[in-house]
Amino acid sequence: MTAPEPRVLFDRRMLEALVCPITQGPLSYDAEAQELISRAARLAFPIRGGIPIMLVDEARALE
Repeated sequence: MTAPEPRVLFDRRMLEALVCPITQGPLSYDAEAQELISRAARLAFPIRGGIPIMLVDEARALE
């Protein structure tokens, strides 16, 4: 059994520069899920190793 990957902190200052790749709108940060949320596009973009993955193909649809 492998150990879980340690969490790398996301720099919240990045939120000022990042926008949703679909709507160009603001994102919110979900620290627990390690995701950036675009409410307008109803997508959650993962953060891996402290790096946001802003690819639509990698995003999770919000319910």
